[in-house]
Amino acid sequence: MGQKILVVVDMQNDFIDGALGTKEAAAIVPRVAEKIRNFQGNIIFTRDTHEAEYLETQEGHKLPVPHCIRQTAGWELNPEIAAWTGRGEVIDKPSFGSVRLGELLRKKNEEEPVERITFVGLCTDICVISNAMIAKAFLPEVVMEVDASCCAGVTPESHERALQAMAACQIEIR
Repeated sequence: MGQKILVVVDMQNDFIDGALGTKEAAAIVPRVAEKIRNFQGNIIFTRDTHEAEYLETQEGHKLPVPHCIRQTAGWELNPEIAAWTGRGEVIDKPSFGSVRLGELLRKKNEEEPVERITFVGLCTDICVISNAMIAKAFLPEVVMEVDASCCAGVTPESHERALQAMAACQIEIR
């Protein structure tokens, strides 16, 4: 038996009830908090992190909605989720996917084999899929799964498309 890792992706205020919030995102908060509370293993939290010059970036040109600007209320993890960060580590990521996350997962696997990595969080169709695919590239023989009940996409339709795309890449959908 190897270690189990839970990756909690971008459960930040701006994605829940802030600049890019949705009712679907708000609805998963209690389920994600419960998943964290009951999880037996290592936990990694990611935070989408932009600087004040966000609108000048490529992402800012394509999505001209300032969000997750470092040290703002929208950048902070939702309080129900932030309460659990003492059980894990937090990674700030400057874009959708995080190479740093992939490197950290590979390092953890070298220290003690990883049996399973579970992804939850926001947004299924942008950051969850990006990070799950990066993790799969770094650790192709580790079982990856996404708990669909603990994820929400930009829209319900894009959430479903992202789940289908991940399943096609041998990421288990639960």
